[in-house]
Parts: sequence; structure tokens; C-alpha cells
Amino acid sequence: MLQDRILKRIEARLKRECLPVAVRLWNGETVNGTDAPCVTLALNSPSSLRLFIKPDLTTWAESYLKQDIDIYGNIQDIMRLLTPLFRGTTTHVTRWRDSFQFFRHSRLRDRKAIRHHYDLSNDFYSLWLDRQMVYSCAYFRTQQDSIDGAQEQKLDHLCKKLLLRRGERLLDIGCGWGALMFWAAEKYGVYCEGITLSEQQYTFVKEQIDLRGLSDQMRVHLRDYRDLAEDRLFDKIVSVGMFEHVGVSMLPTYFKKMFSLLRPGGVVMNHGVTSAALDGKRASTGNDFVERYVFPDGELTHISHVLDVMARQDFEILDVESLRRHYARTLWHWVTRLESKQMEARRLVGEEKYRTWRAYLSGFAYAFEQGWNNIYQILAAKPLADGVIDYPMTREHVYRS
Repeated sequence: MLQDRILKRIEARLKRECLPVAVRLWNGETVNGTDAPCVTLALNSPSSLRLFIKPDLTTWAESYLKQDIDIYGNIQDIMRLLTPLFRGTTTHVTRWRDSFQFFRHSRLRDRKAIRHHYDLSNDFYSLWLDRQMVYSCAYFRTQQDSIDGAQEQKLDHLCKKLLLRRGERLLDIGCGWGALMFWAAEKYGVYCEGITLSEQQYTFVKEQIDLRGLSDQMRVHLRDYRDLAEDRLFDKIVSVGMFEHVGVSMLPTYFKKMFSLLRPGGVVMNHGVTSAALDGKRASTGNDFVERYVFPDGELTHISHVLDVMARQDFEILDVESLRRHYARTLWHWVTRLESKQMEARRLVGEEKYRTWRAYLSGFAYAFEQGWNNIYQILAAKPLADGVIDYPMTREHVYRS
């Protein structure tokens, strides 16, 4: 019988590789790889056996969020032990979206994609983000750093790299819940403007500006980066965790807009996720699961392509820093915090959304840990006509207390 053969194959592999994994069947029967399993995969019906016939990460993730399976154990153990079992093929999104290429990254479609992800619930995000509501890679100076401390360190790391000076004008493209703008305005005395396509983020930042008494020092706009007027220049421009939504084909437009908004001699900071794959200029943000349920139309490309596009828009690259290991640690913090608040999360967004975010955050943590993705801070300048750049000759200012 096919079912029996599949079960024997599962048990043989678990024991052969001495995996501390138990597979519990719908009838209560269990097969173990060792005598002391630390992860249990519960198959809730015979149809769940299809996961082992043609292993695939997308099918595994979808089965979890649809409650065809349940998974128990420490989240890091789950990802490190089960991902190799189901990573039979790596699928990039081609089937369900490619027929709509003509409309990809139109203003309307980008707005819908952003709101799908970021307008889920401010209260939901606040459950597992840090106290500043920073939804991007933290910066860990030590293994003991808390997520709150590491995110503050990241905000300051960015401000130091940008060499912010009192009275300067800073533009934040994709400002999120405003953490970087508030930090820059309150700690460095700069004037900040931010843009977002998320209505909930926009409302949150506006309210915080009023509450903090910063209406003379900050503004936020519900606006597409392509619609920014070029009649006023900024001394510094920053974009954190936004360019993954831009689309690889749109990167020249994106960086050209940045260049046109920056005063000569000024600098920009682009902080974003890249793909480790060198073959081809475009890759999805993950597998079908991530594209379909988490980041619609998200695209990654290799760092070399990003630098090439920036250079073709006349930026001079000053500094590139990889934060891959920092982001793996950040994501593990996030998913652990989400699990600790799972009852409240389920109340706010429902069981399926909770499972979606648990799978997404832990899956990305593992991907960064394995080096499938990377994240870079790219600092670039717009030189004056004579080649002068208003920036220090060394990095000492970045690490100075």
C-alpha cells in the first residue's frame, strides 16, 4: 500500500540521519528518528503525506497555515531540522503572477501590495517589534543585546553614517512607523520628511508627530516615491527596507529619483535585502508562499546589480556593509516574541495570519542564517561638479561614541 511505503520511507530517513524529529499521524501513531525527539510534526490527515512524495517548501508552509499539519517545538529547531527535509525544490514565482507583468509596479498595484502587508494591524506589529516599532534589521554589538537596544543601535548607526547635522533636511523613503525620523529629529536636530503608502503607518506617524510636539520639525506624506516633487532638495536621503518592493526593472527609476532629490555633495543610504543568486537580475523575495501570502510583487536582486544600477545613475559608492547575520538574529527575536504573544496575535489577526507570520519570520531567519539572502547598507554620494563630496575620509565618525 502506498501509504505504508511512504511511512516506512519517512521512518527510515529519520533514523538514518538520527534526526530528533517525531512524525505523529492522524490516527495517533508516531514514528521517531531518535528516542528523544525535540520537534514533532503532526500530520492531521492522510493527504498530508503528499509533503513527503514531492518535498517542497511552499507546500510545507501552505499546509501549516491551512492547518493540514501542526508543528511543535522550539522554532529554531523546527526550521533547522525540518527545512532540509522539505527543500526538495526551490520554486520562484512564475505561474500565478507572470500573466500580469504589464501591470506590475504600477502605482495602483504597488499601493495595494504595500497595504496588503503593512496595513494588517498596528497592534499586531507592536506585539513583536521593538518599542520603537522598527521593522527592519537591527544592529547587534554583542550577543547579549536585546532587540530594543539593537534597534536603537541601528537607528544611530544609520544617522552616523549619514553624518546628520543640525538643521539639515532628511528624506526617508518608506518611513514605516517613523522610528528613524523621530530618532534623527530628536537626537540630531534635523528636519525630516517621510513617505509611505501604508495608511496605518501614515496615521500612526501623524499622531506621533503631534504627541511629541514635532510638527515644526517633521512631516509625513501618503505618497509614492515617483510622485515626489523635485523643486526642493534634501541634504541626506535614507531608505530602509523599502527597495525590495520597488521591482528590479524599476530600480533605475528609483535611484534616478533619489539622485534628483539630493543636493550636490549630499549622501544617500539604501538599506535593503538582496538575493545571493548571481544567475539573473531578478529573483522573488522567496518561494511562492512568501509572494502569495506575505510580500506580493516583492523582488530581490544581487548586490552587484544594485551597485551597477546606482553607478549608472551617477552615484559614487562610498561604503557597503553586510548585515546578514544581524538580520538572522533580528528575525529569530521577532518570531520568538510573536510566539510569546500568540494568543493576542490570534485575537487580532486570526489563526491563519498568525501561522503565516510565524512561518514567514522563521523561514526568513533560516534563509539569512544559511546565506540564501543578504542585506546591505549602501552609502553613496552625489559629487559636486568638481568631484568634491561633503563626507569624512575615514569611518571613524561611525564608531565614535
